[in-house]
Amino acid sequence: MKSLVLSSLFHPMDKSSVTTMPPGDNVVSKKRMMMKVFLWGKERKLLDIVNAFGVVTMHFLCIFAPFTFTWGTFFLSYVIALATGVLGVTLSYHRNLTHRSFKIPIWLEYFLAYCGAHALQLDPITWVSTHRYHHQFADTEKDPHSPNEGFWFSHIYWIFDTPKLEEKRNGRRKNVDDLEKQPFYRFIRRTYFLHPTALAAILYALGGFPYIVWGMGVRIVSVYHSTFLVNSAAHIWGNQAWNTGDNSKNNWWVGLIAFGEGWHNNHHAFPYSARHGLEWWQIDMTWYTIKFLEKIGLATDVKLPEEAHKQRMELKNN
Repeated sequence: MKSLVLSSLFHPMDKSSVTTMPPGDNVVSKKRMMMKVFLWGKERKLLDIVNAFGVVTMHFLCIFAPFTFTWGTFFLSYVIALATGVLGVTLSYHRNLTHRSFKIPIWLEYFLAYCGAHALQLDPITWVSTHRYHHQFADTEKDPHSPNEGFWFSHIYWIFDTPKLEEKRNGRRKNVDDLEKQPFYRFIRRTYFLHPTALAAILYALGGFPYIVWGMGVRIVSVYHSTFLVNSAAHIWGNQAWNTGDNSKNNWWVGLIAFGEGWHNNHHAFPYSARHGLEWWQIDMTWYTIKFLEKIGLATDVKLPEEAHKQRMELKNN
């Protein structure tokens, strides 16, 4: 059973039997109920409180961005955003750890995953588990962040959904055994909040409050909303090139903002593919980075859609 679930995550799934839930009052009520449980119910945990505090604090810091702007702080924010957003989230967390679309040396895998931990989108085990559930249950009531529960739920409210509530929908997290077996990922999960806190301390020592505003606040919030648009906008607006059985869309502007992740219908059609922008004009910054790693011999077994699989997906549209 375990191998079947993992195979469905790394390889194409037949979703012909999956039906999506249309938005409705019952879904909205469910969303509100879940948020109420988070805010006032017994399910609330220290992790949720700290996570919510971090998200609010990062947005609050952005208020000071115009008053602390220098070209130095801007470029600091941009460089760290590339390291944590492209290398950490989209390349490591998503295409490498979640879908295993390519292989890299273990030291590089751990380094890139550590970069992802500084994006403040939770630890690798939790992030990967949530995203694998998203593919397994895309746009159904078990999807952790479906727009069927409202745009803002899929965009950001879902991150306040406690692990206990996710367990009620999907059962105990059993889809990340490959990461659970590794002490490094268990260590990052146990000590998760210490790492971005240490980075904040280093930035403050180097440049004071302006470095905190831009190196933490602006940088984290920009990566938040660029990657979260994939969950929300790329399941609502755009076009479908493939019949995936869900609402995933190819959205060009999300593709630009989210480092190539906006070619989301391509991704749902071929989740094992390291390349999301399958056409030459579909800009995919993360793919270009993977291709560079392959050129210098650090990335191997880079997976791309097979022509036979493309033809099968195209036939479903006819």
